[in-house]
Amino acid sequence: MPEISKQNVLSIEKSVPGRRGVRFEKPAHTPDKYLPSKYLRTHTPRLPQMSELDTVRHFTNLSRQNYCLDSHFYPLGSCTMKYNPKAYDVLSALEPLANAHPFAPEEAVQGTLEILYNLQELLKEITGLAAFTLQPAAGAQGELTGILAARAYFDARKDKKRTEVIVPDTAHGTNPATSHMAGYTVVNIKSGPDGCVDKEALKNALSERTAVVMLTVPNTVGLFEKDICQIADMVHAAGALLYMDGANFNALIGAAKPASFGVDLMHLNLHKTFAAPHGGGGPGSGPVGANEKLAPFLPRPAVEKKNGKFTLNARLPKSLGRMKAFYGNITVCLRAYCFLRQYDGQTLKEVAENAVLNANYVRVCLKDEFPAYFDAPCMHECVLSLNKDKMNGVRTADIAKRLLDYGFYAPTIYFPLIVPEAMMIEPTETENKQTLDAFIEALRRIFEEAQKEPQTVHDAPHSQPVKRIDEVSAAREPNLRW
Repeated sequence: MPEISKQNVLSIEKSVPGRRGVRFEKPAHTPDKYLPSKYLRTHTPRLPQMSELDTVRHFTNLSRQNYCLDSHFYPLGSCTMKYNPKAYDVLSALEPLANAHPFAPEEAVQGTLEILYNLQELLKEITGLAAFTLQPAAGAQGELTGILAARAYFDARKDKKRTEVIVPDTAHGTNPATSHMAGYTVVNIKSGPDGCVDKEALKNALSERTAVVMLTVPNTVGLFEKDICQIADMVHAAGALLYMDGANFNALIGAAKPASFGVDLMHLNLHKTFAAPHGGGGPGSGPVGANEKLAPFLPRPAVEKKNGKFTLNARLPKSLGRMKAFYGNITVCLRAYCFLRQYDGQTLKEVAENAVLNANYVRVCLKDEFPAYFDAPCMHECVLSLNKDKMNGVRTADIAKRLLDYGFYAPTIYFPLIVPEAMMIEPTETENKQTLDAFIEALRRIFEEAQKEPQTVHDAPHSQPVKRIDEVSAAREPNLRW
């Protein structure tokens, strides 16, 4: 009998000598007519020889092995993998917007500038801050922009003694990295037993050397900093600034304005909360908002409206300068603008309310199998842990692999670092009850398997083309070539 065709092999392994997808009568150009002989290949490269149909099937089948929001529930915590409306993709691809030349004169891109200006105004409205810049290309660059703006503010005041940034252990990992890159000494403080900032530890860390306190709100264990107003008062009394990492703003949009509880600077992730595609490394957008005293230090040029026209104002003497060429990732900004224009304030509030409801539903339903590390209502994501006495050696990584067999992508695991065997689950507001119930049932079945047949979980996944690998060897001796 002929060998059964294997789908999960490389294209070079499917190659058959002489097979072609297209044939040319003769080369369009003779290479040696344009290139010196030393630059020409001496032998034909080894490339897959496949028909057009085989090629299409090969890549189509590869794409079907991907887990994505169009095909699966994607509960990555702290990442807000929410639905990206396809209509926004169509609008962002419109030729006048997508193909606008970055050096085009202002008169030729009034429509683009109007969108950016209006987006800034909308972001100001939902945060309560005085000004926004759309330049930063991601949340991490937004953080750096905000901290550099803070540095510029203190430099303008000739306050050179402020050399420290305080970062709690429940902050995103980019927060201390950003502070270090900006030239500050990072002072890490531990959270309290409730998972929130320990005010006594903060009090002891604050000094005349403190420039900024960076808080992730809600924090990485999915909790709102309930003492945020008192924390802001403590920070300001010390002469420092309060920076808010707004990457988790999906829990607050339409429900709370950060400026109202004392935030001086913050960034938002348009590629998370505001429904632009997220994943694969980009593109992203991390606009930064500032209060009135810090607004002059934001990057230039700023999109402004004067005499009914839109302009890029580069005459900002206190500005920290450019953070990105031109004026930001336009198509990501456009998607966020569409998202905010589609919904009114009440609907945006429902986004936050449903995100919080979904996360707490998962948390409560799984309390007997995988209890929350901090036993309290969470915000947009819940952080669960394992009862090791009941798991027969099954670890979080095993559960993540086994979930693939049940048709679900794994949640974020082993993060945040302060939670042992962590599973961080963020359903977002866009997933319905039926999907969440199926996900919860899958986790309950895995819990039962851990009691009765733990080896099944240890050996997972069983249904994927690539099985469990030796992770230590893969990290130390990676094979990067076929």
